[in-house]
Amino acid sequence: MPDDRPELRDVPVTWPVVATQDLHRDDWVMALRSDTVRRTPEEEPFTRLVLEHPGAAIILAVDEQERVFCLWQYRHPAGRRFVELPAGLCDGDDGESPLDVARRELREEALLEAEEWTHLTSVWSSPGIIAEVQHLYLARGLRAVDRGDFVLRHEEADMDTAWVPFDELLEAVLAGRVTDAPLVTAILMAQARGLVPSDRSTSRGDAR
Repeated sequence: MPDDRPELRDVPVTWPVVATQDLHRDDWVMALRSDTVRRTPEEEPFTRLVLEHPGAAIILAVDEQERVFCLWQYRHPAGRRFVELPAGLCDGDDGESPLDVARRELREEALLEAEEWTHLTSVWSSPGIIAEVQHLYLARGLRAVDRGDFVLRHEEADMDTAWVPFDELLEAVLAGRVTDAPLVTAILMAQARGLVPSDRSTSRGDAR
């Protein structure tokens, strides 16, 4: 029996937008708009909200002891303090690539530079409403650097930071104690690809 399912991959498709209205737009990099969309052959259009977003770069920084640089940061929309990885918006207007942003954010938030960079994956955070792509990187070969003239403000000024053993962080993810989506994705991608030695994967036969 032939397999008539669609190809197992995401593909770019654009439905006609017959009208659009800005609901909020200022001099920041994000904006909220309302699009009126039509799906052919349907004649009746429908409305969808779109949160414009420049994308973000997230860094899984792992040292020679297989520890991950983590930070604890308050997030107002969720009303909680999350365990996270260094990250930043791709909001530069000078042609910065996601990797350039990752390098910048690792220096500013973790006071680190890395010799080795591996692209883990790029994912859409919540494509039903937000046009954000998150670019996840593994950073190795770390060395301490100075932050320069960058000043931490607002939530960043309240951050705590610490090195956490990779397996301890993995266990916290699997137990549901750590739930920040980019961190969860980066940890599971690194483990699944065997990029970070893990007692869990070798002792429980999870490695492939």
